[in-house]
Amino acid sequence: MSSNLIEAYRARTPSSRELHERAKQVLPSGVTHDSRYMEPHPIYVTHASGSHKWDVDGHEYVDYSGGHGALLLGHNHPHVMQAVSEQLSRGTHYGACHELELRWAELVKKLVPSAEMVRFTASGTEATLLAVRLARAYIERPKILRFFGHFHGWHDHMAFGVSSHFDGTPTPGVLPGVASQVVLAPPNDLEKTGALLAKGDIAAVIIEPTGASWGQVPVTREFLAGLRELCSKHGALLIFDEVISGFRCAPGGAQALYGIMPDLTTLAKVLAGGLPGGAVAGRRSIMAELDFGLSRIQGREKIPHQGTFNANPLSAAAGVATLELIANSDVCQRANDYADRLRQALTAVLEEEKVPWVVYGSFSGFHIYTNPDRLPITAADMAAGKCDYKAPKTAPRELSMCLRLSMLVHGVDIFGWPGGPTSAVHTDDDLHQTAKAFRGSLRMLRDAGLLDHDATGAPAPTAG
Repeated sequence: MSSNLIEAYRARTPSSRELHERAKQVLPSGVTHDSRYMEPHPIYVTHASGSHKWDVDGHEYVDYSGGHGALLLGHNHPHVMQAVSEQLSRGTHYGACHELELRWAELVKKLVPSAEMVRFTASGTEATLLAVRLARAYIERPKILRFFGHFHGWHDHMAFGVSSHFDGTPTPGVLPGVASQVVLAPPNDLEKTGALLAKGDIAAVIIEPTGASWGQVPVTREFLAGLRELCSKHGALLIFDEVISGFRCAPGGAQALYGIMPDLTTLAKVLAGGLPGGAVAGRRSIMAELDFGLSRIQGREKIPHQGTFNANPLSAAAGVATLELIANSDVCQRANDYADRLRQALTAVLEEEKVPWVVYGSFSGFHIYTNPDRLPITAADMAAGKCDYKAPKTAPRELSMCLRLSMLVHGVDIFGWPGGPTSAVHTDDDLHQTAKAFRGSLRMLRDAGLLDHDATGAPAPTAG
Protein backbone atom coordinates (compact mmCIF):
# COMPACT_ATOMS: atom_id res chain seq x y z
CA MET A 1 0.00 0.00 0.00
CA SER A 2 1.33 3.43 -0.93
CA SER A 3 3.12 5.15 1.94
CA ASN A 4 2.27 8.58 0.51
CA LEU A 5 -1.42 7.73 0.38
CA ILE A 6 -1.37 6.39 3.93
CA GLU A 7 0.41 9.46 5.20
CA ALA A 8 -2.07 11.77 3.47
CA TYR A 9 -4.92 9.87 5.10
CA ARG A 10 -3.29 9.81 8.52
CA ALA A 11 -2.54 13.52 8.37
CA ARG A 12 -6.20 14.18 7.63
CA THR A 13 -7.64 11.91 10.35
CA PRO A 14 -5.54 12.14 13.57
CA SER A 15 -8.54 12.02 15.91
CA SER A 16 -9.94 8.94 14.18
CA ARG A 17 -6.52 7.34 14.54
CA GLU A 18 -6.51 8.01 18.29
CA LEU A 19 -9.98 6.53 18.74
CA HIS A 20 -8.98 3.47 16.74
CA GLU A 21 -6.00 2.88 19.02
CA ARG A 22 -8.43 2.84 21.95
CA ALA A 23 -10.83 0.61 20.06
CA LYS A 24 -8.19 -2.05 19.43
CA GLN A 25 -7.92 -2.54 23.18
CA VAL A 26 -11.56 -3.61 23.52
CA LEU A 27 -12.79 -4.64 20.04
CA PRO A 28 -11.23 -7.28 17.75
CA SER A 29 -9.36 -5.29 15.08
CA GLY A 30 -10.99 -2.24 16.63
CA VAL A 31 -14.28 -2.67 14.70
CA THR A 32 -17.81 -3.99 15.23
CA HIS A 33 -18.50 -5.04 11.61
CA ASP A 34 -16.09 -6.57 9.09
CA SER A 35 -17.02 -4.00 6.43
CA ARG A 36 -15.87 -1.19 8.73
CA TYR A 37 -12.35 -2.55 8.89
CA MET A 38 -9.84 -0.30 7.15
CA GLU A 39 -6.08 0.08 7.10
CA PRO A 40 -4.49 2.02 8.68
CA HIS A 41 -7.74 2.92 10.52
CA PRO A 42 -11.39 3.78 9.80
CA ILE A 43 -12.97 7.19 10.16
CA TYR A 44 -15.05 7.87 13.28
CA VAL A 45 -18.27 9.75 12.57
CA THR A 46 -19.90 12.28 14.89
CA HIS A 47 -23.12 13.12 13.04
CA ALA A 48 -24.89 12.92 9.70
CA SER A 49 -27.63 14.65 7.76
CA GLY A 50 -29.19 13.96 4.38
CA SER A 51 -26.52 12.55 2.09
CA HIS A 52 -23.55 13.77 4.16
CA LYS A 53 -21.74 12.85 7.36
CA TRP A 54 -18.94 14.39 9.43
CA ASP A 55 -15.97 12.78 11.20
CA VAL A 56 -14.30 13.60 14.50
CA ASP A 57 -11.69 15.68 12.68
CA GLY A 58 -14.40 17.94 11.28
CA HIS A 59 -14.32 16.65 7.69
CA GLU A 60 -17.52 16.41 5.67
CA TYR A 61 -18.17 13.47 3.34
CA VAL A 62 -20.66 12.59 0.64
CA ASP A 63 -21.91 9.30 2.06
CA TYR A 64 -22.39 6.14 0.01
CA SER A 65 -22.35 3.70 2.91
CA GLY A 66 -25.95 4.71 3.61
CA GLY A 67 -26.26 2.83 6.88
CA HIS A 68 -25.06 -0.33 5.08
CA GLY A 69 -27.91 0.22 2.61
CA ALA A 70 -30.64 0.95 5.16
CA LEU A 71 -30.97 4.68 4.52
CA LEU A 72 -32.86 5.03 1.26
CA LEU A 73 -34.20 8.34 2.64
CA GLY A 74 -30.77 9.56 3.76
CA HIS A 75 -29.72 10.43 7.29
CA ASN A 76 -32.18 11.97 9.76
CA HIS A 77 -35.18 12.26 7.47
CA PRO A 78 -37.58 14.59 9.32
CA HIS A 79 -40.64 12.34 8.93
CA VAL A 80 -38.76 9.34 10.31
CA MET A 81 -37.08 11.31 13.09
CA GLN A 82 -40.40 12.76 14.23
CA ALA A 83 -41.96 9.29 14.40
CA VAL A 84 -39.04 7.91 16.43
CA SER A 85 -38.98 10.95 18.72
CA GLU A 86 -42.69 10.61 19.47
CA GLN A 87 -42.27 6.90 20.21
CA LEU A 88 -39.30 7.57 22.50
CA SER A 89 -41.56 9.55 24.79
CA ARG A 90 -43.92 6.56 24.99
CA GLY A 91 -41.32 3.87 25.68
CA THR A 92 -38.62 1.83 24.02
CA HIS A 93 -39.61 -1.73 24.84
CA TYR A 94 -42.96 -2.97 26.13
CA GLY A 95 -42.32 -6.70 26.10
CA ALA A 96 -45.86 -6.85 24.73
CA CYS A 97 -47.83 -6.48 21.53
CA HIS A 98 -48.46 -2.97 20.22
CA GLU A 99 -50.35 -1.34 17.35
CA LEU A 100 -47.21 -0.16 15.54
CA GLU A 101 -46.14 -3.73 14.81
CA LEU A 102 -49.53 -4.34 13.24
CA ARG A 103 -49.31 -1.22 11.07
CA TRP A 104 -45.76 -2.17 10.08
CA ALA A 105 -46.80 -5.67 8.99
CA GLU A 106 -49.80 -4.30 7.08
CA LEU A 107 -47.51 -2.00 5.10
CA VAL A 108 -45.18 -4.90 4.28
CA LYS A 109 -48.14 -6.94 3.09
CA LYS A 110 -49.43 -4.02 1.03
CA LEU A 111 -46.10 -3.44 -0.73
CA VAL A 112 -44.48 -6.88 -1.11
CA PRO A 113 -46.34 -9.19 -3.53
CA SER A 114 -45.38 -12.46 -1.79
CA ALA A 115 -46.23 -11.23 1.72
CA GLU A 116 -49.40 -12.98 2.84
CA MET A 117 -48.07 -13.17 6.41
CA VAL A 118 -45.13 -11.48 8.16
CA ARG A 119 -42.87 -12.39 11.08
CA PHE A 120 -40.44 -9.76 12.38
CA THR A 121 -36.87 -10.44 13.48
CA ALA A 122 -34.09 -8.21 14.79
CA SER A 123 -31.82 -8.40 11.72
CA GLY A 124 -31.41 -9.65 8.18
CA THR A 125 -29.22 -12.54 9.33
CA GLU A 126 -31.99 -13.67 11.66
CA ALA A 127 -34.50 -13.36 8.82
CA THR A 128 -32.57 -15.68 6.49
CA LEU A 129 -31.98 -18.14 9.34
CA LEU A 130 -35.71 -18.27 10.07
CA ALA A 131 -36.58 -18.59 6.37
CA VAL A 132 -34.27 -21.60 6.04
CA ARG A 133 -35.82 -23.23 9.10
CA LEU A 134 -39.33 -22.61 7.80
CA ALA A 135 -38.45 -24.13 4.45
CA ARG A 136 -36.94 -27.27 5.92
CA ALA A 137 -39.90 -27.80 8.22
CA TYR A 138 -42.50 -27.17 5.52
CA ILE A 139 -40.90 -29.22 2.72
CA GLU A 140 -39.40 -31.85 5.07
CA ARG A 141 -36.12 -32.03 3.20
CA PRO A 142 -32.66 -31.39 4.65
CA LYS A 143 -30.74 -29.23 2.18
CA ILE A 144 -30.63 -25.61 1.08
CA LEU A 145 -29.25 -24.47 -2.28
CA ARG A 146 -27.31 -21.20 -2.44
CA PHE A 147 -25.33 -19.46 -5.16
CA PHE A 148 -21.64 -18.69 -5.11
CA GLY A 149 -20.93 -15.13 -3.98
CA HIS A 150 -24.40 -14.39 -2.63
CA PHE A 151 -24.47 -12.98 0.89
CA HIS A 152 -27.29 -13.97 3.24
CA GLY A 153 -25.90 -12.97 6.63
CA TRP A 154 -23.32 -14.53 8.87
CA HIS A 155 -25.05 -17.57 10.41
CA ASP A 156 -23.63 -21.05 9.89
CA HIS A 157 -25.61 -21.93 6.75
CA MET A 158 -24.40 -18.80 4.95
CA ALA A 159 -20.84 -18.24 6.18
CA PHE A 160 -18.89 -19.79 3.28
CA GLY A 161 -18.86 -19.59 -0.50
CA VAL A 162 -19.37 -15.81 -0.41
CA SER A 163 -15.88 -14.40 -0.91
CA SER A 164 -13.91 -17.56 -0.14
CA HIS A 165 -14.39 -21.31 0.46
CA PHE A 166 -15.97 -21.69 -2.97
CA ASP A 167 -15.39 -25.43 -2.65
CA GLY A 168 -18.12 -25.57 0.00
CA THR A 169 -15.81 -26.26 2.92
CA PRO A 170 -16.89 -24.50 6.12
CA THR A 171 -15.27 -21.36 7.45
CA PRO A 172 -13.82 -21.53 11.00
CA GLY A 173 -16.39 -22.41 13.64
CA VAL A 174 -18.96 -23.82 11.21
CA LEU A 175 -19.63 -27.53 11.67
CA PRO A 176 -18.89 -29.73 8.64
CA GLY A 177 -22.25 -31.37 9.22
CA VAL A 178 -24.00 -28.03 8.71
CA ALA A 179 -21.97 -27.16 5.63
CA SER A 180 -22.73 -30.57 4.11
CA GLN A 181 -26.44 -29.67 4.08
CA VAL A 182 -25.80 -26.57 1.95
CA VAL A 183 -25.45 -26.98 -1.81
CA LEU A 184 -23.57 -24.27 -3.74
CA ALA A 185 -24.32 -23.56 -7.39
CA PRO A 186 -22.92 -21.13 -9.98
CA PRO A 187 -25.23 -18.17 -10.64
CA ASN A 188 -26.88 -17.78 -14.04
CA ASP A 189 -26.53 -21.51 -14.79
CA LEU A 190 -29.99 -23.06 -14.99
CA GLU A 191 -28.71 -26.39 -16.27
CA LYS A 192 -26.49 -27.05 -13.26
CA THR A 193 -29.09 -25.69 -10.86
CA GLY A 194 -31.74 -27.94 -12.35
CA ALA A 195 -29.49 -30.98 -12.04
CA LEU A 196 -28.93 -30.25 -8.35
CA LEU A 197 -32.64 -29.76 -7.69
CA ALA A 198 -33.49 -32.97 -9.51
CA LYS A 199 -31.81 -34.98 -6.75
CA GLY A 200 -34.91 -34.30 -4.64
CA ASP A 201 -33.26 -33.45 -1.31
CA ILE A 202 -33.36 -29.65 -1.50
CA ALA A 203 -35.97 -27.84 0.58
CA ALA A 204 -35.37 -24.36 -0.76
CA VAL A 205 -33.26 -22.18 -3.00
CA ILE A 206 -32.22 -18.79 -1.63
CA ILE A 207 -30.94 -15.99 -3.86
CA GLU A 208 -30.33 -12.25 -3.91
CA PRO A 209 -32.62 -11.40 -6.84
CA THR A 210 -30.45 -8.50 -8.02
CA GLY A 211 -27.30 -10.62 -7.81
CA ALA A 212 -24.60 -11.26 -5.24
CA SER A 213 -23.94 -8.44 -2.76
CA TRP A 214 -26.50 -6.00 -4.19
CA GLY A 215 -25.62 -6.82 -7.79
CA GLN A 216 -21.84 -6.98 -7.50
CA VAL A 217 -22.24 -10.24 -9.43
CA PRO A 218 -25.52 -9.66 -11.30
CA VAL A 219 -28.08 -12.30 -12.22
CA THR A 220 -30.47 -11.88 -15.10
CA ARG A 221 -34.25 -11.73 -14.96
CA GLU A 222 -34.32 -14.74 -17.29
CA PHE A 223 -32.35 -16.74 -14.75
CA LEU A 224 -34.76 -15.76 -11.97
CA ALA A 225 -37.75 -16.74 -14.09
CA GLY A 226 -36.14 -20.08 -14.93
CA LEU A 227 -35.28 -20.62 -11.28
CA ARG A 228 -38.92 -20.04 -10.33
CA GLU A 229 -39.95 -22.74 -12.80
CA LEU A 230 -37.31 -25.18 -11.59
CA CYS A 231 -38.30 -24.77 -7.95
CA SER A 232 -41.95 -25.39 -8.77
CA LYS A 233 -41.05 -28.42 -10.89
CA HIS A 234 -38.92 -30.05 -8.21
CA GLY A 235 -41.02 -29.12 -5.17
CA ALA A 236 -38.52 -26.73 -3.58
CA LEU A 237 -39.35 -23.33 -2.12
CA LEU A 238 -37.87 -20.19 -3.68
CA ILE A 239 -36.60 -17.63 -1.17
CA PHE A 240 -35.80 -14.11 -2.36
CA ASP A 241 -33.32 -12.46 -0.03
CA GLU A 242 -34.47 -8.86 -0.39
CA VAL A 243 -32.66 -7.60 2.70
CA ILE A 244 -31.02 -4.98 0.47
CA SER A 245 -33.29 -4.85 -2.58
CA GLY A 246 -36.55 -4.81 -0.62
CA PHE A 247 -38.28 -1.39 -0.84
CA ARG A 248 -35.23 -0.13 -2.75
CA CYS A 249 -35.46 -1.36 -6.36
CA ALA A 250 -39.13 -0.43 -6.23
CA PRO A 251 -41.69 -0.12 -3.42
CA GLY A 252 -42.39 -3.86 -3.72
CA GLY A 253 -38.77 -4.84 -4.15
CA ALA A 254 -37.17 -6.78 -7.00
CA GLN A 255 -40.01 -9.30 -7.08
CA ALA A 256 -42.54 -6.59 -7.88
CA LEU A 257 -40.33 -5.08 -10.57
CA TYR A 258 -39.51 -8.42 -12.20
CA GLY A 259 -42.97 -9.89 -11.73
CA ILE A 260 -41.57 -13.10 -10.21
CA MET A 261 -43.19 -14.44 -7.05
CA PRO A 262 -41.02 -16.20 -4.45
CA ASP A 263 -42.49 -18.41 -1.75
CA LEU A 264 -40.66 -16.58 1.04
CA THR A 265 -38.97 -13.18 1.21
CA THR A 266 -36.41 -11.97 3.73
CA LEU A 267 -36.29 -8.26 4.55
CA ALA A 268 -34.25 -5.83 6.67
CA LYS A 269 -32.31 -2.55 6.19
CA VAL A 270 -34.83 -0.16 4.52
CA LEU A 271 -37.61 -2.09 6.27
CA ALA A 272 -36.72 -0.52 9.63
CA GLY A 273 -35.79 2.95 8.42
CA GLY A 274 -32.26 2.94 9.81
CA LEU A 275 -32.98 1.14 13.08
CA PRO A 276 -32.44 -2.60 13.73
CA GLY A 277 -35.10 -4.84 12.25
CA GLY A 278 -35.78 -7.66 9.84
CA ALA A 279 -38.64 -9.86 8.71
CA VAL A 280 -39.69 -12.99 6.88
CA ALA A 281 -42.75 -12.68 4.68
CA GLY A 282 -44.43 -15.28 2.54
CA ARG A 283 -47.23 -17.67 1.79
CA ARG A 284 -49.74 -18.19 4.56
CA SER A 285 -49.39 -21.98 4.37
CA ILE A 286 -45.64 -21.79 5.02
CA MET A 287 -45.85 -19.13 7.71
CA ALA A 288 -48.38 -21.37 9.46
CA GLU A 289 -45.35 -23.31 10.76
CA LEU A 290 -45.08 -20.46 13.30
CA ASP A 291 -48.80 -20.41 14.17
CA PHE A 292 -49.86 -21.97 17.49
CA GLY A 293 -53.42 -22.77 16.47
CA LEU A 294 -52.79 -23.95 12.91
CA SER A 295 -49.89 -26.15 13.92
CA ARG A 296 -52.11 -27.83 16.50
CA ILE A 297 -54.94 -28.32 13.99
CA GLN A 298 -52.56 -29.74 11.38
CA GLY A 299 -50.92 -32.04 13.93
CA ARG A 300 -47.49 -30.51 13.33
CA GLU A 301 -44.96 -29.34 15.87
CA LYS A 302 -44.79 -25.56 15.78
CA ILE A 303 -41.44 -23.94 14.99
CA PRO A 304 -40.42 -22.00 18.12
CA HIS A 305 -39.31 -18.45 17.44
CA GLN A 306 -38.39 -15.86 20.05
CA GLY A 307 -36.48 -12.59 19.85
CA THR A 308 -36.27 -9.89 22.49
CA PHE A 309 -36.22 -7.09 19.96
CA ASN A 310 -38.64 -8.48 17.36
CA ALA A 311 -40.82 -5.55 16.20
CA ASN A 312 -39.29 -3.24 18.79
CA PRO A 313 -41.51 -0.13 19.08
CA LEU A 314 -38.74 2.28 17.99
CA SER A 315 -37.88 0.16 14.95
CA ALA A 316 -41.57 -0.20 14.15
CA ALA A 317 -42.06 3.57 14.34
CA ALA A 318 -39.14 4.20 11.99
CA GLY A 319 -40.27 1.38 9.70
CA VAL A 320 -43.85 2.61 9.45
CA ALA A 321 -42.72 6.16 8.70
CA THR A 322 -40.26 4.97 6.04
CA LEU A 323 -42.63 2.55 4.30
CA GLU A 324 -45.36 5.19 4.23
CA LEU A 325 -43.04 7.52 2.33
CA ILE A 326 -41.99 4.74 -0.02
CA ALA A 327 -45.61 3.79 -0.69
CA ASN A 328 -46.76 7.35 -1.34
CA SER A 329 -43.85 9.06 -3.11
CA ASP A 330 -41.20 8.55 -5.78
CA VAL A 331 -38.23 8.03 -3.44
CA CYS A 332 -37.24 4.69 -4.98
CA GLN A 333 -37.19 6.16 -8.48
CA ARG A 334 -35.21 9.19 -7.34
CA ALA A 335 -32.51 7.01 -5.82
CA ASN A 336 -32.45 4.82 -8.93
CA ASP A 337 -32.19 7.81 -11.26
CA TYR A 338 -29.34 9.33 -9.26
CA ALA A 339 -27.41 6.04 -9.31
CA ASP A 340 -27.81 5.80 -13.08
CA ARG A 341 -26.40 9.30 -13.56
CA LEU A 342 -23.60 8.59 -11.10
CA ARG A 343 -22.59 5.42 -12.94
CA GLN A 344 -22.46 7.38 -16.18
CA ALA A 345 -20.36 10.13 -14.60
CA LEU A 346 -17.85 7.70 -13.08
CA THR A 347 -17.60 5.78 -16.36
CA ALA A 348 -16.80 9.04 -18.15
CA VAL A 349 -13.98 9.67 -15.67
CA LEU A 350 -12.53 6.20 -16.33
CA GLU A 351 -12.61 6.81 -20.07
CA GLU A 352 -10.98 10.22 -19.78
CA GLU A 353 -8.29 8.92 -17.43
CA LYS A 354 -7.81 5.80 -19.61
CA VAL A 355 -8.25 3.39 -16.73
CA PRO A 356 -9.69 0.00 -17.85
CA TRP A 357 -11.99 -0.49 -14.88
CA VAL A 358 -15.75 -0.99 -15.12
CA VAL A 359 -18.47 0.96 -13.28
CA TYR A 360 -21.74 -0.93 -13.32
CA GLY A 361 -24.80 -1.71 -11.23
CA SER A 362 -28.57 -1.51 -11.25
CA PHE A 363 -31.29 0.36 -9.41
CA SER A 364 -29.85 2.53 -6.60
CA GLY A 365 -26.39 1.04 -6.47
CA PHE A 366 -22.99 1.24 -8.12
CA HIS A 367 -19.99 -1.08 -8.25
CA ILE A 368 -16.43 -0.48 -9.38
CA TYR A 369 -14.64 -3.49 -10.83
CA THR A 370 -10.89 -2.89 -10.87
CA ASN A 371 -10.47 -5.50 -13.62
CA PRO A 372 -7.02 -6.77 -12.57
CA ASP A 373 -6.61 -8.93 -15.69
CA ARG A 374 -7.52 -6.02 -18.01
CA LEU A 375 -10.27 -8.01 -19.68
CA PRO A 376 -12.31 -6.38 -22.47
CA ILE A 377 -15.46 -6.34 -20.35
CA THR A 378 -18.21 -3.73 -20.20
CA ALA A 379 -21.00 -2.76 -17.83
CA ALA A 380 -23.43 -4.46 -20.22
CA ASP A 381 -21.39 -7.66 -19.99
CA MET A 382 -21.54 -7.48 -16.20
CA ALA A 383 -25.32 -6.99 -16.27
CA ALA A 384 -25.70 -9.96 -18.61
CA GLY A 385 -23.84 -12.21 -16.17
CA LYS A 386 -20.88 -12.71 -18.50
CA CYS A 387 -18.25 -12.10 -15.83
CA ASP A 388 -16.95 -15.03 -13.78
CA TYR A 389 -18.65 -14.81 -10.38
CA LYS A 390 -15.29 -15.12 -8.59
CA ALA A 391 -13.68 -12.15 -10.34
CA PRO A 392 -15.38 -9.22 -8.54
CA LYS A 393 -15.37 -11.14 -5.27
CA THR A 394 -11.66 -11.87 -5.35
CA ALA A 395 -10.30 -8.68 -6.97
CA PRO A 396 -7.15 -7.41 -5.20
CA ARG A 397 -8.16 -6.11 -1.80
CA GLU A 398 -5.21 -3.73 -1.51
CA LEU A 399 -6.21 -1.73 -4.58
CA SER A 400 -9.83 -1.50 -3.43
CA MET A 401 -8.67 -0.37 0.02
CA CYS A 402 -6.41 2.26 -1.52
CA LEU A 403 -9.27 3.52 -3.67
CA ARG A 404 -11.46 3.86 -0.60
CA LEU A 405 -8.74 5.71 1.32
CA SER A 406 -8.12 8.11 -1.54
CA MET A 407 -11.85 8.77 -1.94
CA LEU A 408 -12.01 9.60 1.78
CA VAL A 409 -9.09 11.99 1.36
CA HIS A 410 -11.18 13.65 -1.37
CA GLY A 411 -14.31 13.84 0.81
CA VAL A 412 -16.37 10.83 -0.35
CA ASP A 413 -17.08 7.61 1.58
CA ILE A 414 -17.75 4.43 -0.39
CA PHE A 415 -17.86 0.76 0.55
CA GLY A 416 -14.68 -1.26 0.31
CA TRP A 417 -16.01 -3.74 -2.29
CA PRO A 418 -15.80 -0.94 -3.88
CA GLY A 419 -19.10 0.86 -4.53
CA GLY A 420 -22.20 1.69 -2.56
CA PRO A 421 -25.92 2.43 -2.42
CA THR A 422 -27.40 5.79 -3.30
CA SER A 423 -30.30 7.56 -1.62
CA ALA A 424 -33.28 9.65 -2.64
CA VAL A 425 -31.60 12.78 -1.23
CA HIS A 426 -28.28 12.73 -3.08
CA THR A 427 -27.94 15.92 -5.14
CA ASP A 428 -26.33 17.13 -8.34
CA ASP A 429 -23.63 18.75 -6.22
CA ASP A 430 -22.97 15.37 -4.61
CA LEU A 431 -22.64 13.80 -8.05
CA HIS A 432 -20.18 16.41 -9.25
CA GLN A 433 -18.15 16.14 -6.05
CA THR A 434 -18.08 12.35 -6.33
CA ALA A 435 -16.90 12.42 -9.94
CA LYS A 436 -14.22 14.97 -9.03
CA ALA A 437 -13.11 12.84 -6.07
CA PHE A 438 -12.98 9.76 -8.29
CA ARG A 439 -10.76 11.55 -10.80
CA GLY A 440 -8.48 12.83 -8.03
CA SER A 441 -8.33 9.36 -6.50
CA LEU A 442 -7.34 7.70 -9.77
CA ARG A 443 -4.56 10.22 -10.24
CA MET A 444 -3.42 9.68 -6.66
CA LEU A 445 -3.35 5.92 -7.25
CA ARG A 446 -1.45 6.41 -10.49
CA ASP A 447 1.10 8.65 -8.78
CA ALA A 448 1.53 5.89 -6.20
CA GLY A 449 2.27 3.40 -8.98
CA LEU A 450 -0.86 1.38 -8.32
CA LEU A 451 -2.30 1.74 -11.83
CA ASP A 452 0.90 1.30 -13.78
CA HIS A 453 0.78 -2.46 -14.38
CA ASP A 454 -1.81 -5.13 -14.96
CA ALA A 455 -1.82 -8.55 -13.35
CA THR A 456 0.75 -9.90 -15.82
CA GLY A 457 3.19 -7.04 -15.40
CA ALA A 458 2.42 -5.37 -18.72
CA PRO A 459 2.10 -1.58 -18.72
CA ALA A 460 -1.46 -0.36 -18.22
CA PRO A 461 -2.89 2.55 -20.24
CA THR A 462 -1.91 5.98 -18.98
CA ALA A 463 -3.65 9.30 -19.25
CA GLY A 464 -2.93 11.15 -22.47
